[in-house]
Amino acid sequence: MVLSACCSSPRERVLNFDGIENARELGGLVMQDGRIIRAGKLIRSGELSNASDADVALLKGRFGLSDVFDFRFEGERNGKPDREIEGVTNTWLSTLPQAFVAAFATGRADTTVVHSANLLETVASYAFNPKAQEMANRLYPAIVTDITSQKRYGEFLRGVLDAEGGVLWHCSQGKDRCGLGSAFVLAALGASRETIVEDFAQSNVYYAPAIEALSARIVDKGGSEAELGFIRSMIGVNVENFESTLDLIDAQYGSLQAYLEQALGFTAREQEKLRDKLLK
Repeated sequence: MVLSACCSSPRERVLNFDGIENARELGGLVMQDGRIIRAGKLIRSGELSNASDADVALLKGRFGLSDVFDFRFEGERNGKPDREIEGVTNTWLSTLPQAFVAAFATGRADTTVVHSANLLETVASYAFNPKAQEMANRLYPAIVTDITSQKRYGEFLRGVLDAEGGVLWHCSQGKDRCGLGSAFVLAALGASRETIVEDFAQSNVYYAPAIEALSARIVDKGGSEAELGFIRSMIGVNVENFESTLDLIDAQYGSLQAYLEQALGFTAREQEKLRDKLLK
């Protein structure tokens, strides 16, 4: 069911659930000050609509789950609602800017599993569309600069700080919005940029078979790097775009930690409290 053993190796942080995709814990990651994130406290994943009884038992037993944060927009959440878990608070914090919701709703609200033929066909049909490529490239900067998204990620961080037990956060596939949430948690805990980027990029390992299969089809159709970048963005994550977004944050705020305080409203004192709570 689970392959996890409190250490920093990405493979050893992977959580293999029955019905939850792209799941891994942050426990075991080493921060810049040498402290380590406690195991069994922080989980990132895809949506929970297909969580099995065994998955729920594991989340409540091994991880003492008390809080779930759902970053999906309304159509996604209504189309595939999370499984209710007794005794666990599920907080909805849509972090996708409104300008992107309509565009992303097509083919995503009812089809969030990356291995679905519908989703793969939808992505393939848009791969050669310059407007779709541009939108994919603008996604991460749009999220981190959107005032509403900033507010909701700030609420999320305070929720992690206040949680009485384990915390899980997710979007649909557990990669982009979820990945940004993970980056913010890791920054607050004192992770290096290298650690933050490595964790973000692990979604490409999980979704590698689908990325590779669809990329091969796009190449056969004459696709170039622009089309392949779109595939990585939609099926996996675009690490280059993510790093460019971190550069944007550094340029505007000086550091990711300063961004948490100034844009997300998660103060330096709150960041210190989170480190005291979750690091050993």
